[in-house]
Amino acid sequence: MSNVATWPASAETWLDERGKFAWIGATIVGFVVFWPVGLALLAYLVFFKKKNGIGCGPRRIHSARAAFKSSGNQAFDSYKGETLRRLEEEQKAFEEFLQRLREAKDKSEFDEFMNDRAARARETTSSDDRAEANRDTKEDDRGEGPITI
Repeated sequence: MSNVATWPASAETWLDERGKFAWIGATIVGFVVFWPVGLALLAYLVFFKKKNGIGCGPRRIHSARAAFKSSGNQAFDSYKGETLRRLEEEQKAFEEFLQRLREAKDKSEFDEFMNDRAARARETTSSDDRAEANRDTKEDDRGEGPITI
């Protein structure tokens, strides 16, 4: 009975010793043999496996918490706090600068669009006026224009 209870742990140790490619191979074999086994291995890798760079990223959360954790050295902690505050201010200022830059670019593109639109409208209006003037001239030449007494 102890063999049955301990084989998952020994299998995990065996796969860990061989690295992430062993886990990937076991998952593929699990899908080929019986798809629920492969799915179970994949779920285990994604949600529970934290070694060898396999799994979801709880390490990022821990590293973010470690940034605010006290080191025990008050001078270093005050320096770290001041540096983090300064970096946050610089990041905020940079994001505001990028926002102003985007707004300026959008405004210049919109102004260019409106100028092009106005130029096309003037072109269309002037070509319509010329066409109407040409039509009036042609009517007069044929003698079909309005008769003046």
